[in-house]
Amino acid sequence: MGEIFNLDNRFFQGLGKIIDCACLSMIWLFFCIPVVTAGASTTALYYTINKAIRYDRGHVWSQFWHAFRTNFKQSTLVGLLLLVMELFFGLDYYIMSQLAAAGDKMGAIHPIFLVFMALAVAWGIYLFPYIARFENSTKLALKNAGLIAIANLPWTVLLFVVLCVAILGVLCLPPMIFILPAAYMLIANLILEKIFRKYMSEEDIKAEEERNRDFCN
Repeated sequence: MGEIFNLDNRFFQGLGKIIDCACLSMIWLFFCIPVVTAGASTTALYYTINKAIRYDRGHVWSQFWHAFRTNFKQSTLVGLLLLVMELFFGLDYYIMSQLAAAGDKMGAIHPIFLVFMALAVAWGIYLFPYIARFENSTKLALKNAGLIAIANLPWTVLLFVVLCVAILGVLCLPPMIFILPAAYMLIANLILEKIFRKYMSEEDIKAEEERNRDFCN
């Protein structure tokens, strides 16, 4: 009977993780409200999932705030770049689709801009986690994230599909916004960490595993 009420058993640990994910989703959403800070907030979300949720390395708020402050400049710049790209391609899609509706042959290319928008999203799926995990210049982060996304195309497609499902879930059931952001990022983290390890040195991998063991124990 005592085991049932033991706060260290798997049930309460799992419940604690769910509560942490809900809190983390709300924190992420709050820091995304200014829009321009969405990139820094997303980077901090990935960092916190990797540290606090998966390996219990610190508390959700402290880890999120640390990552948000540390990566603010770079993540905000990258986030604004992606936003401009999405707006540009989205506007082109709208204009060309209107031309297509009016019977203009030029408008037939409008699906291409949807592809460009999807590619920008796929780039972002890798870009913010990459910034959260590695210290590089913005130029190098943009380049490496793109190359990794292309080199792991099947995983990129899967991550894109999972993201679309998460967005659809929020659109169909708005209250899910308080859990799905962290839930999606947790799934993405499980995939991306395996991918990132392929580009890390053996020394870095061993050092990180040791730190994770120390915190888990």
